[in-house]
Amino acid sequence: MLHAMSTTAARRRVIRNLILDQAVTSQAELVEMLEARGMSVTQATISRDLAVIGASKANDDHYRIGERGDPDEAVAYLGRTIDEFVESIQHSGNIVVMKTPPGAAMVVASAIDGAALTDVLGSVGGDDTVLVISAAAEGGPQLAAKLEQIGARA
Repeated sequence: MLHAMSTTAARRRVIRNLILDQAVTSQAELVEMLEARGMSVTQATISRDLAVIGASKANDDHYRIGERGDPDEAVAYLGRTIDEFVESIQHSGNIVVMKTPPGAAMVVASAIDGAALTDVLGSVGGDDTVLVISAAAEGGPQLAAKLEQIGARA
């Protein structure tokens, strides 16, 4: 189990959950929290992980996930997330299915939701699969192509 938790995607999922569940105010605090869970990381790694998962400090000096005000930055973040984590994109009807490494699907789903694409009704992230629902009844092919294009621009 410890080996499975040492992967980048799993570490980022733990960081994301820590930020969502606790008041985290510093990268040093995250380093300590991860070490307590058997994950040895540097502050530089934490800094990169925070950028990838879309975490930033809010006005109350605590880290928050997905509080990006700039819509262009949210789409750029989605592109980086697709580029880094998505292994394949397929579609059927109005559904797009994105495959990721284990532990990364929720990061991708969160980035999709954060980008607020007008042709997306919503997304659901599991462990290694993201389901994206198109607003158009047969919009899966177009949405899959759009997501591919966003990821290619990263």
